[in-house]
Amino acid sequence: MASDLTLPGDYAALLGDLKGRIRSAQTRAALAVNRELVLLYWHIGQRILARQAQKGWGAKVIDQLARDLKAEFPELKGFSPRNLKYMQQFAAAWPDEQVVQQLVAQIPWGHNIALLQALKDPAQREWYARAAIQHGWSRNVLIHQMDTRLIDRQGQATTNFDRALPAPTSELAQQLLKDPYTFDFLSLHDEALERDLERGLLAHLRDFMLELGVGFAFVGSQYHLEVGGEDFYLDLLFYHLKLRCYVVIDLKIGEFKPEYVGKMNFYLSAADDLLRHEQDAPTIGLLLCRTKNKVIAEYALRDMDKPLGISAYHLAENLPIDLEGQLPSISELERRFRDANGRLDEK
Repeated sequence: MASDLTLPGDYAALLGDLKGRIRSAQTRAALAVNRELVLLYWHIGQRILARQAQKGWGAKVIDQLARDLKAEFPELKGFSPRNLKYMQQFAAAWPDEQVVQQLVAQIPWGHNIALLQALKDPAQREWYARAAIQHGWSRNVLIHQMDTRLIDRQGQATTNFDRALPAPTSELAQQLLKDPYTFDFLSLHDEALERDLERGLLAHLRDFMLELGVGFAFVGSQYHLEVGGEDFYLDLLFYHLKLRCYVVIDLKIGEFKPEYVGKMNFYLSAADDLLRHEQDAPTIGLLLCRTKNKVIAEYALRDMDKPLGISAYHLAENLPIDLEGQLPSISELERRFRDANGRLDEK
């Protein structure tokens, strides 16, 4: 039987608040469990390292230890010989318990294994660990960022931010831009146009946003601006939530040319007048070109007052255009395979 109870007017607000608190508590509990697990694994690894140094423990002892721990704790899955060896490597890689507590215990065990497998340099491991915490990367995203050498690309765009933006905004903006950008999810033939590049990036918008980094909110493509009674279109328009400003991206399929800066200067002036609110910081421009000459880019920006960055990008390898269409498609290969099987059956 349905209840005739009339709920108070503030019931919905109370329910929403309690739901938020419960979810927050669940998140904190999960983080606490992960922290304790990683610390446990570190302590186990430390004990194994000590016994190896003092007693000469070998692989057979670790295998026996794994069997005994699994027999005692059958409900736990983390005590395989392989994982015990990871614990040993983990403890050797992070000898300072305070660093473990404050840094790598904040990310899941799978992330820590990925760091061990991919990187030998302690400083690089720490950089990626901190980035994973800051941006909330999944394990796959962390692996991707290590594979594409994000540490070498972050903050490397050619910009005039130090002159066009106030500190510390200029420093933050510089660190947000990369050079080169890696669009390994996208391949284009040599005769492609800027519009093809734009369509490809929009078709893979999730991957594109991941490569741009945290904080970029997509506003639109071919974003229309009317200036002096004429129509103009921005290739891509974003808003950065931390910088609190619009970001105009202009795509170029070839190498950087100095005249691109003048066009971007016009776009930024128009965006500041037509889009920017009083609370917004100045609009930032990003020219993405297939290649760039760093010296020419620096000269082009020397007397530019609007904040602008210039970066190159890399695409996935693709067939030369003269071979496209000459190789059989998947459906054609399947048809040939079926025909070949049919002839064999007849024999």
